[in-house]
Amino acid sequence: MKKQIKGLNKMKKIIAPLTAIALMMSGCDIDKSINDNPNDITLSDVDARLFLNGAQLANFTAQVSHANRITGMYSGQLVGFTSLYSNIYQYNLTADETNDEWNAAYVGATTNLRHIQASAPDDKLLVGISKVVEANAIGTMAILMGDVPYSEIGGEVEDPKFDTQKEVLAALSTLLDGAIADLGSATTRKEAFDVVFGGDKDKWIAAAYTLKARFALVQKNYSGALAAANNGIASSAGDMLYKPRGDAAIDQGDKNLFYTILAGSRTGDLGNKGSYLLKMLDATDAAYRGNAKTDEAARHGYYAIDETSSSGNTGVAAQFEPQPIATYAENQLTIAEAAARTSGFAAGLGHLNTYRAWLAGGGRLNATHDVAANYKYEAYVDADFASGGMENADNVSADKALLREIIEERYVSGFGSYMPFDDHRRLRGAGESDLGVPFPLNTTAATKHVERMPYPQSEKNSNSNVPVIPDADALYTKTEVNRN
Repeated sequence: MKKQIKGLNKMKKIIAPLTAIALMMSGCDIDKSINDNPNDITLSDVDARLFLNGAQLANFTAQVSHANRITGMYSGQLVGFTSLYSNIYQYNLTADETNDEWNAAYVGATTNLRHIQASAPDDKLLVGISKVVEANAIGTMAILMGDVPYSEIGGEVEDPKFDTQKEVLAALSTLLDGAIADLGSATTRKEAFDVVFGGDKDKWIAAAYTLKARFALVQKNYSGALAAANNGIASSAGDMLYKPRGDAAIDQGDKNLFYTILAGSRTGDLGNKGSYLLKMLDATDAAYRGNAKTDEAARHGYYAIDETSSSGNTGVAAQFEPQPIATYAENQLTIAEAAARTSGFAAGLGHLNTYRAWLAGGGRLNATHDVAANYKYEAYVDADFASGGMENADNVSADKALLREIIEERYVSGFGSYMPFDDHRRLRGAGESDLGVPFPLNTTAATKHVERMPYPQSEKNSNSNVPVIPDADALYTKTEVNRN
C-alpha cells in the first residue's frame, strides 16, 4: 500500500514547485483549467461495474488460496508432504507466505471496491455488494492476524495505522449494516460483473448477515452471532462460493485451487492422507466420529485429496468443484452453537438436527459422491447426549456433549474454509479446549498450536506501523479476541 501512495506523494511534491515557479514567472492570472487534459479518463468516466469482477476475484484469493491451505495444515485437515508445504507443515512459516492474500485483500479487492463506492454512490446494488466484499476481505485479514490497517486506508496516509482487531471487526459490522440497508433499497438486476450471485440482492443480504454472525462468533458474542445468523444464508442455494469458470475441453479458465496446485508444479506436495479429518471420517480408524445414526463413508470420499495426481480427485479438489466463502453450513451451525449457548440444550439440538436433515439429503456432496447408500444422518434425541449415550461416552454434561458435537460438525463441514482454524483458536481463548477437536500437533518437536498468521513481509517493508512481534512468537501470540 505504502509504495503506491509514496509514488503519488512524490509526484505531488514535484508538480507543486513547478506550478509555483510558473506563477511567479507569469505575473498574471492563469486559467487553472489549462492543466486539465480533456482526453484523460477519470474515475467517473469508467463504468463502476468494471471494478466489481476484479475485486471479487481478488477476494477469492484472500479466502481460498495459499493462506487457507496453511491454516488447513495447522488445523489437522491437510498434510504438507514435500517441498514448501512440508516446511510449512512443520511450522516453518515465513512472513513472505502471506504477501499474496494481504495484497489481494487490500489492493486487489478493497481498492477496486472503494472505486465503486466513490464513482457510483447512487447505485445501491453495486455499493451494497462492494461493502459486503470489503467486509469479507478485510475481516479475514483481521481474524487471521489481529490488528490491521483500516481506518486510514484508501487515503493519502503513507503509513496507515493498525487499528485493534476489535475496532476493525466493529467497523466492518457497521459496514455490513450499511450494505444491508443499501441492498434493501436496491433493485435486483441481472449483473454479469457479479460472478457470485449475478446481482441477486437478497442473496447478498443473507451473506452480509452470515458475515456479521461470523464476526460476532469469533469474539464470543453468542447472542449477537445468533441474531445475525437468524437472518443469514438459509439454504445451500444461497451459498457464497468461488465457482471456477473454466472449460475442461480446452483446459483453460479458472479451476479449483486445490486442483490447480496439484496439476502444476506442486504435485505430491499437499493433500490430506493421514490427516485427523480423514481419520474422523474413516470407519476403520479409532478416531471415527460415526455411530448408529451416522455414516461418514460418502464424506470421507468427498473430502479426500489425492496428492499424487490432480486427475484422481473427484471431490473437494476436483477440477471445477466450487470452494466455500460463506455458506449455509457455516450459518446453520453458528445458529446451532449460539442457540445451545444462549437458549439451552433443546434449541441447540433442534438446529443441529435441521442441519443433519440437510446432510441426509446429500448436503454438499457432488454427483460423484452423492450416493445415499454411503451416508446416514438420523436425528439425535436427548438420550444420545445423556451420560453414557452414543455422543457422551465420557459422561460429561449433556450441554457440553452437544456443544462438542456441534463444534465437531463445524470442523468437518468447514473444510476448505478458515472456520476450523478460527474455532480452535476461539475455544482455546475461552478456556474451552475440551470442546475442540483434539487433532494432534504436526511434529513431536512442537509444543503448542498456532494462534495467528504472520504479518506479510511486503507490509513490514513498507509500513513503519506494523506491530513488532518477535519471529519466535509470530505464530504463537494470541490475537486480541482470543486472549481471554
